[in-house]
Amino acid sequence: MATRTNKQKRELRSQQWFGKADKDGFAHRSWMRNQGLPSHVFDGRPVIGICNTWSEFNPCNAHFRRIADYVKRGVWEMGGFPVEFPVFSTGEAILRPTAMLFRNLAAMDVEEAIRANPMDGVVLLVGCDKTTPALLMGAASCDLPTIAVSGGPMLNGKYEGQDIGSGTQTWKFDAMVKAGEMTIEEFMSAEAGNSRSSGHCMTMGTASTMASMVESLGMGLPMNAAIPAVDARRYVLAHMAGRRIVEMVHANLRMSKILTRKNFENAIRVNGAIGGSTNAVIHLLAIAGRMGIDITLDDWDRLGQNVPCLVNLMPSGKYLMEDFYYAGGLPVVIREIGRLIHKNALTVNGKTLWENCKDAVCYNRKVIFPLKKPFKRQGGIAVLRGNLCPGGAILKPSAASPSLMRHRGRAVVFESIEDYHARIDDPKLDIDETCIMVLKYCGPKGYPGMAEVGNMALPTKVLKKGITDMVRISDARMSGTAYGTVVLHAAPEAAAGGPLALVRNGDMIELDVHGRRLHLDVSDDELAKRRKAWKGFKTPHKRGYAKLYVDHVLQADKGADLDFLVGKSGTPVLRESH
Repeated sequence: MATRTNKQKRELRSQQWFGKADKDGFAHRSWMRNQGLPSHVFDGRPVIGICNTWSEFNPCNAHFRRIADYVKRGVWEMGGFPVEFPVFSTGEAILRPTAMLFRNLAAMDVEEAIRANPMDGVVLLVGCDKTTPALLMGAASCDLPTIAVSGGPMLNGKYEGQDIGSGTQTWKFDAMVKAGEMTIEEFMSAEAGNSRSSGHCMTMGTASTMASMVESLGMGLPMNAAIPAVDARRYVLAHMAGRRIVEMVHANLRMSKILTRKNFENAIRVNGAIGGSTNAVIHLLAIAGRMGIDITLDDWDRLGQNVPCLVNLMPSGKYLMEDFYYAGGLPVVIREIGRLIHKNALTVNGKTLWENCKDAVCYNRKVIFPLKKPFKRQGGIAVLRGNLCPGGAILKPSAASPSLMRHRGRAVVFESIEDYHARIDDPKLDIDETCIMVLKYCGPKGYPGMAEVGNMALPTKVLKKGITDMVRISDARMSGTAYGTVVLHAAPEAAAGGPLALVRNGDMIELDVHGRRLHLDVSDDELAKRRKAWKGFKTPHKRGYAKLYVDHVLQADKGADLDFLVGKSGTPVLRESH
């Protein structure tokens, strides 16, 4: 029979499984013993679940088995009992139709796995874009002591002696091939040097942004964001996280004590300072929703407007995450914007965010700029409003062309992603660089899953003129590795009957980023006629998770979570299984 140790001041949740001298306790302990576990691991020590998104179908997270081993070392050292368990791994690289469709499914998997199993604390192993928000969302709904460990970015890509960035160079090289500036043979050759180590995208794409959000939210240890996946210090961090989670369980330091409004506001400002992905908007809205904290698009706009971009990383700049780490990493950025953050926000190591970052040293000012002389004056996320997006739309100023931030143009409309692919390179397509490209039915319900197709490639005939950017508008998302004057997340989406569904070829659209305005120059009477003639949207998905998703997904301005998952249910000990 398991007994409580002198150190244990309160009965842990796991003892409802392992601490009972009856048939249920016998069953729970005895079957665990077939893994070679001795009696003393059931003596009342904290059981730490290691939530692993390892998958060979998700190359960004394919090294997580080794990371889990280092977490276990730390847990054992501190007298805990580590137990690893798998959850659905939303791999961005190859999962169709989009990993975002399955973010909420993974979050459900995480939530139910935590609640149904005998764990007292959780270590979340996260890396690829959607695995980070999915695991944070699921764990937030349970509210146990929790710490996140990111898998780290890949080493810099290399091609012909130059650094190349995952995603960013893919879009650039593809445009160069279409413009006749690069051969298909050169394009294929570049592929081989793009991903040359374990880890996620080494640009400041969504994966690196969300790793930075983990650190700035206080959910990860200092330096979590930038240590390369293959650097030995990544494994040291995992080891130390294993040690720390045991201490967090003893202190009952739950997620709700860390994920406060102050922490979310800090993360929003850090996102602006790093030139972070637009996807951070939708993910932080969803995580906040799980915690019952009312963060809105207006908060993103208000908090980010005066934050300059300090980090010279692709896609907004030149360097990559490996360089960012060597320059001092995220603590340097947080120290630079110290006057803009809540310095007393608590983090998982028991210290405040400012205590963790106040002594950070920058080793390369070409990579991390000072606040007084920023890399780009305009960071943050611009939230646009108008008759084309009454629920809001967003744009990333640091990745956009200054000359297009105020623009009026003729709409060239694509009714679906298939329509776009079929017509974009047709020489007869009536389009030039002054036009505004509009893509419909690619939002949460429409795709479904809100795919990263908003950064539509420009028409070949425009690229051949040497033009590299045009205004693009959609209800879709774009990869955090992408760039351009791209308006995203238009809400409500076309499939939900938003005004985007009513746009026609030839309509004039006005974009004014400084004025935060996106306007369809069509009268209210004409829009009413078009709405009356609109035939609506019918999803082809009639069963399974896709139907559940389409029936219950919220719009982008609400985080695109499922409506019945908002909030949290904690971790009550459920009924016995036998």
